[in-house]
Amino acid sequence: MEEYFKALTLWLAAGTEAVAALIIGLATIEAAISALRLFLPGASHHVRPREPQDAKEEVRLKLGRWLAVALEFELGADILRTAVAPTWSEIGQLAAIATIRTILNYFLQKEIDKAEARERQAAERRGTAPGSRGPVAEQARG
Repeated sequence: MEEYFKALTLWLAAGTEAVAALIIGLATIEAAISALRLFLPGASHHVRPREPQDAKEEVRLKLGRWLAVALEFELGADILRTAVAPTWSEIGQLAAIATIRTILNYFLQKEIDKAEARERQAAERRGTAPGSRGPVAEQARG
């Protein structure tokens, strides 16, 4: 029974890591396509931000958010592996990896929060809601 539990837990950890890899891969493709659209005039069918720098920041933040989600999945896989790690050496290695991922996630989230605050401040200065093109008052009525 213990071997079955260990095998199941390791399988779940591998599946969780596969989900993280899929998220990273898809997010990278999405970011690359969005970035390429910034270089090709008229290639975007989306409403674009008013400033080119805003558009770049939007691509970067969206990728950062997805990377943060993927890191959470990776941490979940680490936790699953810790549950079945047979030696202190393996537990130590997993703890080191989990610590590095947690620190990366912390700083990534901090960067995202700062950028979102800058976006809100810029929108307030322009008199628009973040991510919109019209005045805040028009959005409230609409």
